[in-house]
Amino acid sequence: MRNYLKRFYIKLRSWEYWPTALVYGPVFPVYLWYCLRARSFFFTAASNPGIQHAGLMMESKFSIDSLVPAAFRPASLLFEPGTCFSRIGAELEKKEFRYPLVVKPDIGGKGMGVIKINSAGELQSVISNYPVPFLVQPFIDLPNETGLFWIRIPGEKEGRITGIVRKEFLRVTGDSKQSIRSLLLSNDRFRLQLPALEKQLGPAINQVLPAGKTELLVPYGNHARGALFLDDSHLISPALNAAFNRICNQIPGFYFGRLDIRYRSWEELEAGKAFSIIELNGAGSEPTHIYDPRHSLLFAWKEITRYWKLLWLVSMKNKKLQKAEWMSFRAGMQMLKSYFTYMKACRKGFS
Repeated sequence: MRNYLKRFYIKLRSWEYWPTALVYGPVFPVYLWYCLRARSFFFTAASNPGIQHAGLMMESKFSIDSLVPAAFRPASLLFEPGTCFSRIGAELEKKEFRYPLVVKPDIGGKGMGVIKINSAGELQSVISNYPVPFLVQPFIDLPNETGLFWIRIPGEKEGRITGIVRKEFLRVTGDSKQSIRSLLLSNDRFRLQLPALEKQLGPAINQVLPAGKTELLVPYGNHARGALFLDDSHLISPALNAAFNRICNQIPGFYFGRLDIRYRSWEELEAGKAFSIIELNGAGSEPTHIYDPRHSLLFAWKEITRYWKLLWLVSMKNKKLQKAEWMSFRAGMQMLKSYFTYMKACRKGFS
């Protein structure tokens, strides 16, 4: 009970952990204003004509992956739940996949179900209970992760990066005295992940690390999994814009979204080298640099509404110049219903 109350207090005083409805609710009338101007509640469907539902929700990551030039993304294999493990093994062998691998849902679930796999035994155990269609990809073993928000106004030749988030993974450093559990309890952000890490690590959570040894506990740049998000938008440069214009302009029907990227060094990323786009997100992308704990809720609201305005502008331009269609209200409501049903299945299946 004490730990529960402590976690509740941490979330209460840090808006970055508040429920989405609580963060977005006060500024939602701004979104409704853009719906009124567009005369469509689901006008965002025109923002990325090349992506299913424009990437708002319920889009297949496998189908989006195929849009990104192969040189800049990991290979992917898509499987239905219940697929025979021997068939999966044969496909992995055919594609020359080597461990470690990553398994993740084909349709995103806020970081749920993303698991690093180190052996065939682990893979068989994980997929035996996987509740939704899933991707298997090579684990991109590059030390850094960032999210670049890129927007191109239809009719313009070049786009621009509008925001950068740096993601620091959840890791602890030993002192030869405290257990991993104690180290987690000493950090508010890590304390929130304790229940999940107790399940993940088992008895190993009581291990005492040697002084100076750093243990990476969550190798994913996901806010819900304990990653620290820092606003690095000041690093936007002409070189970085040029590098990603060359890439993003090759993605058909993509105008608005965030690229999640693993990379080796910032200098190489600016030069368009030594990186991999592990995920491309469309109209449903958040400007995740808002979750930098140094930012106020007022800053977040200003950024959220700024990006809604840009999303509206991109959608309106696409409708005019490319005859892109709005999603009908009926289709949009069906998409929302499918999303809530899917998320319920994910929460139940990955609990």
